[in-house]
Amino acid sequence: MNQTARYTVLLALVLGQFFTPSSMAATTGYAIHDRIALSGDGKWDYASIDASHQRLYITHGKQVQVIDLGTHGMAGAIAGTDGVHGVAFAPELNLGFTSNGRSDSVTVFALDSFAVKRQVKVSGKNPDAILYVPQAHHLYAFNGGSANVTVFDAPGMQIVSTIKVGGRPEFAVTDGAGRIYFNIEDKNAIEVIDIAAGKVIAHWPLAGCEEPTGLALDMAHARLFAACKNKLATVVDARDGKHVADFAIGIHPDAVAYDAATGRIYVSNGDSATLTIVQQLTPDRYDVLAQVPTTVGAKTMAFDPATKYVYLPASIDGALKVLVVTPEGK
Repeated sequence: MNQTARYTVLLALVLGQFFTPSSMAATTGYAIHDRIALSGDGKWDYASIDASHQRLYITHGKQVQVIDLGTHGMAGAIAGTDGVHGVAFAPELNLGFTSNGRSDSVTVFALDSFAVKRQVKVSGKNPDAILYVPQAHHLYAFNGGSANVTVFDAPGMQIVSTIKVGGRPEFAVTDGAGRIYFNIEDKNAIEVIDIAAGKVIAHWPLAGCEEPTGLALDMAHARLFAACKNKLATVVDARDGKHVADFAIGIHPDAVAYDAATGRIYVSNGDSATLTIVQQLTPDRYDVLAQVPTTVGAKTMAFDPATKYVYLPASIDGALKVLVVTPEGK
């Protein structure tokens, strides 16, 4: 067996440890297949999926609009969310939460009916990312204007603590085992919160990464994917912050999703009007599969792991719409 043949066999064995033949055969032929029109205007931000009710939440201006994932029709709306950024879900409590940047507050609503229950002030300024941790029944509001995190007891919405962080926090994810990870956009770093201790326990500089925004986590292999302003995404070890790899993306990324079933990473790039799709070959090796055309401004997204659909809000001809990017044949 020559050297090339040995390498081919070895690569096949390595890939087989991580992905099944069916997952590796999944199509890369993504394209825009639908556009969902939304009412009103205003600056849009996060797109989030409530899997328990199969609904897509789009935040913009002073409201959140909700789309039924089965029909792509409007399911409802939540008003009075001034400067809304993100949405978090607590299905076991039948509660949802929005982070309202201009009013420095969180709106609490019922997931089944969208009825607003209350509005609670945060202990900081401009809450942006928002994250619910079911193991602790805690809600975390990441305050971009005051470099801190407000921690609520979600059932009663009482403030448990305020955690000081090292800069302007952006996207946040949890491993479900006691840690929260989030980007520090203005310091080019990732920080780690120990949930039990209620404090930051690590600050990991991201060498070569400028202004990280979107963040996703591969829990099985302990890998974090941070989208950077300078047209790359960086991969770090979630255990110690060690740099693992980089891969090319587009301009002005603002969301990242990881699909554990296929080992694919999705990055939405607003200024380059592309959706980057990357294959995880091993936890330390990545291959860019496609730069799917979208539209200018489509910087945030939600990924549905059940259908593999990607939803990207953007302004098209002066109207807010949601692009539905799907695999070939869907």
